[in-house]
Amino acid sequence: MSRVAKLPVDQWDPELRAMTLADEATPLEQGLLRIMAHAPEITKGYMQFAAAFAHHRSLPRRLVELVRLRLAFHNQCRSCMAIRYRSAVDDGLTEDLVCSLERPYEAPDLSEAERAALHYADLSATDHLSIDDAEFDALRRHFSEAQIVELGLWIANCIGFGRMAAAWNMIEELPQAYQGPAGATLSPWTQQDAAVVRG
Repeated sequence: MSRVAKLPVDQWDPELRAMTLADEATPLEQGLLRIMAHAPEITKGYMQFAAAFAHHRSLPRRLVELVRLRLAFHNQCRSCMAIRYRSAVDDGLTEDLVCSLERPYEAPDLSEAERAALHYADLSATDHLSIDDAEFDALRRHFSEAQIVELGLWIANCIGFGRMAAAWNMIEELPQAYQGPAGATLSPWTQQDAAVVRG
């Protein structure tokens, strides 16, 4: 059960409600926004960041989703592990690719660029102080400086919000496999009933 109360959509700030298309979204798609809506001005600012990232990034959507799901595992964010975004599926994300995240550096179906991004994400989530010049040299073989900045911002967003979401424990509407048991280590590659949502 969620540790922070969800705010019913009809009680949201009207501007936030309109900018998130909350009335058209399923409860699963509304997700954390139902809790974040308690702080509407801050949440509107976050939504502007999310929209800017969605509309102005140059990284492939498939890569961004692979990074998000790998970080969801590190964070043990069940909400994050339980969903796949439609735009990533449309860009080639499959459940076979998600299964490759269990051992990404051995997976033949991941590109070298995806492996480099996942390595950077892994270190960011587990040992960020070990990231050195060699790591950035490896990233530069595949990404521009602007893309490295995009990747860093995305990783920071996923780590921070994923850990917050895991602590908030909002799991009631997730597919059954992601709801329990409490304290068990889950992964996005061992559960087969993830939900595809808009975005």
